[in-house]
Amino acid sequence: MRILLTNDDGVHSPGLYALWRELNRDHEVTVVAPDRERSAVSHGITLNHPLRITDHQVNGSLFHGVTGLPADCVKIALKVVLEQQPQLVISGINRGSNTGINVLYSGTVAAAVEGMVAGIPSLAVSQCSFQAEDFTPASTFVSRLVGEVPRQSFPRWSMLNINVPNLPSDQIKGIKLTRMGEARFEEFFILRQDTRQREYYWMGGKELEPAENPLLDDVAVKEGWISVTPLKYDLTDHSFLEELQSWHLNGADN
Repeated sequence: MRILLTNDDGVHSPGLYALWRELNRDHEVTVVAPDRERSAVSHGITLNHPLRITDHQVNGSLFHGVTGLPADCVKIALKVVLEQQPQLVISGINRGSNTGINVLYSGTVAAAVEGMVAGIPSLAVSQCSFQAEDFTPASTFVSRLVGEVPRQSFPRWSMLNINVPNLPSDQIKGIKLTRMGEARFEEFFILRQDTRQREYYWMGGKELEPAENPLLDDVAVKEGWISVTPLKYDLTDHSFLEELQSWHLNGADN
């Protein structure tokens, strides 16, 4: 398959290289990724600055680094870098989980969403630790999943969000199909002063305990399963839409 590989951790990320090395054995893989870390930028795009593409040698392989954001990388790859449209877009392997509410902030997920918007089957892949070093379990699973894509129906406005526990292969229980969970952080802001005694804030946070529903992505990962969650473009709350019919939005009393 022709695969576009991107991420939000940057073109030199070890997770990106590990997945490229695994997939490049059997597929035609092109890497177009941010030239530096662009985590938690969500689905931002660059409108007020030029984009530049620079070739990077990563362990002897040629990767394309873009000065923009993850969604920019997919856009410019499809319109400028690639001569043929890819058959699959993969974003990852990201360091750190992208479960629950985190998918709204994630540049990793945003890049996959951009592929989905372009009508290309797309995957977002994360290994759930910022200290992840061994990406073998995630790479192996993605390689197996890629083999399934041509044989299966991939809905036009859907993508797959994959989260892999940071465990050795023999400790991962298997695959669990999940829905988007409730993982969220309790943020706090630390007040500091710079060298000129001007005040500034540094945001931090702690992850709150997830609900105990084994079918939620964050819970499944915590219990040692690879979580596979289909996400869709349509954010409409259809049940609330029906309820809104009873609201007096036009000022009428009936």
